Amino acid sequence: MKKHLVFIHGRSQEFKDARALKGEWVGALVNTLDSLRLKAPISEEDIRFPYYGQTLYDLVDGAQGAAVADVILQGVATDTGERDFLIGVALEMQQALQIKDEEAREMAGGDVIEQGPQDWKWVRGLLRVIDSRVGGASGASIAAFTKDVYQYLRNPGIRDAIEAGVLKAFEPGVPTVVLGHSLGSVVAYNVLKREGVDRGWKVPLFITVGSPLAVTMIRKSLRPIGRPQCVEQWFNARDPRDVVALYPLDNDHFGVSPAIENKNDVVNETPNRHGIAGYLSDPVVVRKIFDALH
Repeated sequence: MKKHLVFIHGRSQEFKDARALKGEWVGALVNTLDSLRLKAPISEEDIRFPYYGQTLYDLVDGAQGAAVADVILQGVATDTGERDFLIGVALEMQQALQIKDEEAREMAGGDVIEQGPQDWKWVRGLLRVIDSRVGGASGASIAAFTKDVYQYLRNPGIRDAIEAGVLKAFEPGVPTVVLGHSLGSVVAYNVLKREGVDRGWKVPLFITVGSPLAVTMIRKSLRPIGRPQCVEQWFNARDPRDVVALYPLDNDHFGVSPAIENKNDVVNETPNRHGIAGYLSDPVVVRKIFDALH
């Protein structure tokens, strides 16, 4: 029986060649299969890689990195909802990482008027503390990630443009394993839940890696939460040092029925503990893919 594998990537993939990027993902998968003495169970032609990286970049003002951080943190050319979204994510990270207000104040330079989200210098300081705690997850990258997720969730035009290619990656009735990374896990969840049954999709396994689905601001934007009906099994993997994947997708943070199987001990060796290569190097993740496709 023909089977497909669909990879759905995250943000920060602009200015890349789609084929080359797919090759990196497939290469990481094959390398781990080789280490397990396994052969790829399907051909590369049956691995789908919908690319939306440039579309996302172009639609979200084309600004990234420090520029995004400055725009959001200074409250310039951005709506109140977007600022509140960033503040909510940053405060949740503060709580999860047990960062004291005084640390954010000190990192902000000491000239903060108020210790809290009312003072943008304090927020910027908080992001810098997160950077120092986690490494590789700079305040700028967190701000940029938050902006992209917010725009995808709240802007129907951006959402539809991103999802257009993703929807085409599925064929009705063809068993399809889906792996979503980072923002890609949010996109995958959204389309599977909303479109899967009506379009006749069959998903024996849905894998999320480095997923921010359990972050409160994101989870609330996706309510009502539920398991996509077209999905038979859902497996989530995270490196506990990956600040984007702040929580496991368990009953405490993302309760659905049947419950999601979680692996919370991935050792992701990429610089920010979040890169896809680090997740596709995990033998348990790759074995799950192999078994579902074999």
